Amino acid sequence: MYGVRVPRDLPIGNGTLLINFDRAYQLRDIYYPRVGQENHTSGDACRFGVWAGDAFVWLDDAAWSRELRYAQDTLVTEVRLQHPQLKIGVTFNDAVDLGRDLFIRRVRVDNLGPEREVRLFFHYPWTIYGIGVGDTAMYYPAIRALVAYKGQRYFAVSQKVGDRTGLDRFACGKKDVGGAQGTWRDAEDGELGNNAIEQGSVDMTAAAHLGTIPAGGTAVMYHWLLAAQDFTALQALAEMVVQRGPEFFLERTRSYWPAWVNKEERDFANLSSQVADLYRRSLLIVRTQVDNGGAIVAANDSDIVKDARDHYSYMWPRDGALVAYAMDQARYLEVSRRFIDLCARIVTPEGFFLHKYTPAGEPGSSWHPWIDRAGNPQYPIQEDETGVVLFALWHHYDVHRDFEFVKTYYRGLIVRSAEFLARYRDPHTGLPDASYDLWEERRGIMSFTVAAVWAGLQAAANFAALYGETALENRYREVAGAMKEATERYLFDPERNRFLRRIVLGENGSVEKDLTIDSSLYGLFYFGMFAADDPKIASTMEAVYGRLWCQTPVGGIARYEDDYYWKLSQDIEKVPGNPWFICTMWYAQWLVARAKTLTELEAAARILDWVAAAALPSGVLPEQLDPYSGAPISVSPLTWSHATVISLVQEYVRKRAQLLAAPARRARARRIAAAS
Repeated sequence: MYGVRVPRDLPIGNGTLLINFDRAYQLRDIYYPRVGQENHTSGDACRFGVWAGDAFVWLDDAAWSRELRYAQDTLVTEVRLQHPQLKIGVTFNDAVDLGRDLFIRRVRVDNLGPEREVRLFFHYPWTIYGIGVGDTAMYYPAIRALVAYKGQRYFAVSQKVGDRTGLDRFACGKKDVGGAQGTWRDAEDGELGNNAIEQGSVDMTAAAHLGTIPAGGTAVMYHWLLAAQDFTALQALAEMVVQRGPEFFLERTRSYWPAWVNKEERDFANLSSQVADLYRRSLLIVRTQVDNGGAIVAANDSDIVKDARDHYSYMWPRDGALVAYAMDQARYLEVSRRFIDLCARIVTPEGFFLHKYTPAGEPGSSWHPWIDRAGNPQYPIQEDETGVVLFALWHHYDVHRDFEFVKTYYRGLIVRSAEFLARYRDPHTGLPDASYDLWEERRGIMSFTVAAVWAGLQAAANFAALYGETALENRYREVAGAMKEATERYLFDPERNRFLRRIVLGENGSVEKDLTIDSSLYGLFYFGMFAADDPKIASTMEAVYGRLWCQTPVGGIARYEDDYYWKLSQDIEKVPGNPWFICTMWYAQWLVARAKTLTELEAAARILDWVAAAALPSGVLPEQLDPYSGAPISVSPLTWSHATVISLVQEYVRKRAQLLAAPARRARARRIAAAS
């Protein structure tokens, strides 16, 4: 059903410039000036090549051994490559500067063969604004750099070899026009023709002549890419890099992120060091997927465009809210603040959120129609998105108590959204009216949606109480209470002793039950509608585990029974669907929430160990796994996967501390009772 994909690995960014490498360590995506908004390579590989003693290889040669990792607790890579036939080793440290739109690479070459001359080649295939028409690539002597530009997007490529800064050997040319493959072909003899300018569909290649390296010797050089929105700013940044030196920017970025990720003293209890490493890595990876304008982007893996003709570089309000929720749990205030501000700007006048949004906050592409099959108007929404935003917003306030900040959004976001949730109800059941499910596949009244709406109304009631609006508080709580009663009446199936994924109401008042077991049923306890140890929740979650755990050595929990998305197995009894990280961790979150003993809690720790073991060596988590090989499936990294790691670890550590403290609390209570 789907083609062969090259999952992304090693994202690095600063909220404005995002760089992605694939699993072969080919630079694939250059997003600027918004995370996920414009990919100026359209996912095409930026080639890296090595010429040594008249032999040449590109990085896509299968003979390379590759070790793709980050340096500890930072957004600087440590990538080691080795080519056994060429007898060359290459070590890269890549970073996007924390404050400037500068992608910088430190490259060390180890000559594992005889003494010889070594040259490196860096290639860029441009599709500026994502459109490969009308681009210009040129050599600009004032900064001794290659420059590509169109409109308000400018990029410069330069380098430092030894004491010499700037390019001497380069090529600008056409690609994909009249049989021209690009300037990378010009590099394969170890020389570039120094063509100084080209326009249209263009690419460019820069050469770094490292000179003769003795047997067993090394050479170090720096390569960088600058981004700006006008030529003056580009030139100023280029001059700054020359003045301060590339190592200055690399080192300050290397130092910044460990301070950022370790700003809180964290107790990981008895969790493994691998889980602790994954927690910190998840914080860092989440930050690369957040635009400085507030959008929390689902994933920035452009390779999926080949199959879907669309991508995940959108902000779904629900996904974003749960990521903001996780970052608030970890006490990162600014990510959620910017997200809340963006939500306040994009909520509709009616009080709901649309399907998804671009990183700039514009409505994204959608397949949810504004009319039903009979031509009647309907809202093209997933109503859970509105509810979860309010749920996360109250949690943000509850953690940070930033009263003045939240006050700004009370009337225009909180009350407006709550009013929609309170009135958009089915008149017969009192449940939220039909909308699309969180998987974007079916319409009806979903258990997950009902739980999210209930939580949103409770959050709005909390805010109303905070601001002294008792009438609003009482109304929201009354509606939420009626929804909970209706949930038990209509969405719990006594015959099967579990909650239903969905019901669909007929025109004559009939109720059609959707009996599919779905991992999203976790929302019924996670958003607070029911206690985790409620027998109805327990039987539901046990059914989720029993039916959706993949019966292969890989393991993990699928979204729902017979999940078709990226389906790899027809044996739905053993493999109900590909395992998803978020779905597996949702079950672990239930284990944590209902645990009464440390022994019960350990089951969740084992799932965290499973997650850490299934991650890529860099710590990146995709959306799904191949149920047989454990290889990443669909987009990578998925922001939601990493956010769920953050939430689960926080919840596990807090619950373990509560369980350890419980005997002391009980003993104290007995002493007080005896004394009285």
